[in-house]
Amino acid sequence: MPNLATTNLLLGIMAAVSVLEALLLIGAGVAGLKMYRRITELVTDLEVRQVAPLREKVEAILADVKSVTSRVDQQTERVDHAIAGTMDRVDETAERVRHSVRDKVNQATGVVRGIRAVVASVLRSTGGGNGRRPGAEAPSRP
Repeated sequence: MPNLATTNLLLGIMAAVSVLEALLLIGAGVAGLKMYRRITELVTDLEVRQVAPLREKVEAILADVKSVTSRVDQQTERVDHAIAGTMDRVDETAERVRHSVRDKVNQATGVVRGIRAVVASVLRSTGGGNGRRPGAEAPSRP
């Protein structure tokens, strides 16, 4: 039988290396788990110390913005109603002024026409009674 001592020695070395590799992998796993826990603690601590106060401030700012936006909407609506009401009143007032001016002009026109008719009648009766207006030419006869 051939000498198996060399083969057994090599198999022993390979088994020892495999055990060392297994221990190394277990150690790397444990180290990875510890590192994961530390990083998780750091992230949680960072969130508590930094992110939570910032989040509260941002929420407060958003609440203020919402409040201001609500007030601006209310004021805008009030201004719109005020402008619409003012425009309606201006339209009513303009219509009243237009009718009033038209009535006054119609009255003044009526008075002027009446005076003109009286003057024309007086001139006709004192001007010879030809029934023509003063300054009008007599019709020509062929």
